[in-house]
Amino acid sequence: MPDKATPKPLGANGFKYREQFGVIVVCKDEAEHKAAYERLKAQGYKCKVVRV
Repeated sequence: MPDKATPKPLGANGFKYREQFGVIVVCKDEAEHKAAYERLKAQGYKCKVVRV
C-alpha cells in the first residue's frame, strides 16, 4: 500500500493532476441559468459559470 505522506510526482510538464467531478446543467435561457446557479450556490455547491 502506498504511503499517503509521500507526494505523487508531477507529470512531465509539471502539471499536478487532481481528480474532480462535475455536473452540467443545460438551461433554456439566461434567467434559468442564473436561477440554477443561485439555487446550487445556496445549497452549498461550488459552482463555475460557463456560457457556450
